[in-house]
Amino acid sequence: MKKKSSIWQLTPPQTLVLGFAAIIVIGAGLLTLPIASTSGHSLRFIDALFTATSAACVTGLEVMDTGSSFTMFGQIVIVCLIQIGGLGFMTMATLIAFVFRKKITLKERLILQEALNQGSMEGIVRLIRKVIIYSVSIEAAAAIIFTIRWSLDMELSKAFYFGIWHAISLFNNAGFDLFGTAQAPFVSFTGYVNDLVVNVVGMALIVMGGIGFIVMADVMDYKKTKKLSLHTKVVLSMTGFLIVFGAIVIFIFEYTNTKTLGHLQIGGKILASFFQSVAPRTAGHNTLDIGAMRQASQFFIVLLMFIGASPGSTGGGIKTTTFTILVGAIVTLLRGKEEIVMFRFRLAKDRILKAITLSMFALILVILVSMLLSTTEDARFLQILFEVTSAFGTAGLTMGLTPDLTTFGKIMLSLTMFAGRLGPITLAYALQPKQEKDLFRYPEGKITIG
Repeated sequence: MKKKSSIWQLTPPQTLVLGFAAIIVIGAGLLTLPIASTSGHSLRFIDALFTATSAACVTGLEVMDTGSSFTMFGQIVIVCLIQIGGLGFMTMATLIAFVFRKKITLKERLILQEALNQGSMEGIVRLIRKVIIYSVSIEAAAAIIFTIRWSLDMELSKAFYFGIWHAISLFNNAGFDLFGTAQAPFVSFTGYVNDLVVNVVGMALIVMGGIGFIVMADVMDYKKTKKLSLHTKVVLSMTGFLIVFGAIVIFIFEYTNTKTLGHLQIGGKILASFFQSVAPRTAGHNTLDIGAMRQASQFFIVLLMFIGASPGSTGGGIKTTTFTILVGAIVTLLRGKEEIVMFRFRLAKDRILKAITLSMFALILVILVSMLLSTTEDARFLQILFEVTSAFGTAGLTMGLTPDLTTFGKIMLSLTMFAGRLGPITLAYALQPKQEKDLFRYPEGKITIG
C-alpha cells in the first residue's frame, strides 16, 4: 500500500527554520504589547519583529535601547528569547521532555542532530543533558560574580537582576545590555572599560558560549578520556589565535586614537583590545565606541565577525572550523600537496567542499544585502557592510546605523540575522525539494584555473 504524503512531514532543517520563525513571531507579538514599552504605547510591529529576531538569533542589533525603551516585562521577554535562541528551541523542548520524563523520539533526535551540527545521532541526548547542565552552571556562577560587582554601584536587587540578565546575554553571545538610559542610549559596557572583573568574566562567558557545547563536553571529559577530538583541537587553537592576533591588531591600530584607546593607561589599552577582539566573535558587547574607531580597525572587525564562533555554539558566522579548512586548503595548495592534514589527521573531501560552499553562500549573502542597503540607506558603505556582517555573524556590534534604518533595511537585516543564526546551508536544505540519488555519473572534465 502506497504511503500517503503529508505537508506536515517536515525534514529536520525545515523544522528548525519553522520553529525559529514561530519563536520570533511569538516574541514580536509579546513586545508589541503596551506593557512591554516604557512609553505605555504599542511598538510598531516592524520594530518589535526586528528586536525579537535579534534576540532569538542572539545578535544584539537594536533599533531601540533595551535599558530605556523596554519595561521589565519587555526585558524579560527579550532575555527569554535570547536563552531559547542561544541554546536552540529543540534543546529547550528536550529539557521540558526531561522534566516530564518523556521519551525522545527518532525524529526529535534527528532535529537535535541538525541543530547541534552533529555528524551522527550517537550520544545526542547525552550531549543535550551536558549542554543544559553546563549552560545553567556557567550562567549561575557568572550571575553571582556580576551581582557582587554591581552591588557596589546599585541596589542589591537591581544588581541581582542585572547579574542574571547579562550573564545570559553574554554566554549566549547576544549583544543586548541594560546600561543605556534615555539620555545615553546604546552605551553597552563602555562605562566599564577599565573594570577587570566585568571584562574578564564577560570575555570568559563569550568564549565559553562561542567555542560550542561539543568542545565544552570534550574538555570536561578530558580527565577520563585523556584525549581531545580533532574538532576540539582545531576550535581551541583557532579561537586562541584569533583572539590574540585580533587584540594585537586593534592595539596597534587604536593605540594613538584619543577617542578609543588613546586616553587609557597601558593596562586599560590591553584589556580593551582583548575585549574588542573577543566581542566580534558574535557577542556584540563593546567597551569602546566602535563608531569612533579607525576604518582599518572597523574593517578588521568585519573580518572577525564574518568568521564568527564555532559549530554547535550560540554564535554565528562561517565558523572557526570553516575558516581553518579554507586556510588549510590554501597552505596545502601552496605546498604542492593534495590532502589537507591537521594534527596528523587527513580531512575528507566532503568537509572541504562543505566549507567552501558555506563560505561562498555567506559571502554572496553579505555582498547582496550590502548592495541593496547601499541604495536605500543614507550611510557610508563601510558602515553598511559593518552592519550587514554583524547581522549575518549574529555579532550585534554596530557603528550606529541600526536605529536609523528604513523599514526595508530592518526587514533585510532581520532576514540576514535569521540566515546567520540557522546557517545558509540549513536554509538551503530546508527550501530545496527532496533530492533523488543520481543513477549515473558524467565523464570527468578539466577546467583551467588561475
